[in-house]
Amino acid sequence: MSLTLEQVRRVAHLARIEVSDAEAETTLGHLNGIFGLIEEMQAVDTRGVEPMAHAQDLAQRLRSDRVTEEDCRDAFQAIAPEVEAGLYLVPKVLE
Repeated sequence: MSLTLEQVRRVAHLARIEVSDAEAETTLGHLNGIFGLIEEMQAVDTRGVEPMAHAQDLAQRLRSDRVTEEDCRDAFQAIAPEVEAGLYLVPKVLE
């Protein structure tokens, strides 16, 4: 698939992007290059290849799931201007 200069201008118009003739020509070349690469990748036979998350067989190192910091909620709420039922109260901004 390749685009025409008119199609590039139409896409720019729909996207509300102002492009000069030189920019449209350059963009046309870039987009057609991208479409050419996509066509090459689609031509590769991938039957029998299992999907993978990474090119190398790696495992994520996990840390132990444990609490590392103490609970400071009461200390923080003690210095708050207004608190009710464990929630910070703030002035109403929207009506």
